[in-house]
Amino acid sequence: MGRLLLLFIVVPVVELALLIEVGQRIGFLATVGLVMGTGIVGASLARQQGLSTLARLQRDLNDGRLPAETIVDGVLILVAAAVLITPGVLTDLVGFLCLIPAFRQLLKRYLKRRFAYVLQKGSIGVSVGSQGMGDSLRRPPMKNVTRRRPNDSNSER
Repeated sequence: MGRLLLLFIVVPVVELALLIEVGQRIGFLATVGLVMGTGIVGASLARQQGLSTLARLQRDLNDGRLPAETIVDGVLILVAAAVLITPGVLTDLVGFLCLIPAFRQLLKRYLKRRFAYVLQKGSIGVSVGSQGMGDSLRRPPMKNVTRRRPNDSNSER
């Protein structure tokens, strides 16, 4: 709950304060231009890197390699695109950082360690194989069920 509070209340308030401060220092029109410019440049960079990552994903799949790192790159680029098109200074900084491959590598290492820690702690579980969640959601086969055909003489008309 604390993270949601941070995400939906604290971040927008900080963004608003930063935009007001930037607006006072460089002027209203320059601030609007900055916000629009970072959105356009960021979306363009994210698109370029996203297409490159998609090509790498297809190459990995064609070569029979597990594209786990490529998928994480794609998700980070998607996050970058999302925060870059929202107005703000702090979110633009985070977005541009996510578009830098070296920063993504650091972030992927952190996320990998964090995921391993959470797994080790037992906060979440991962199931692979026939006992996974998908199998438990399947409807069991129905036995001894007779189905009527539309042509049957005892079917209702």
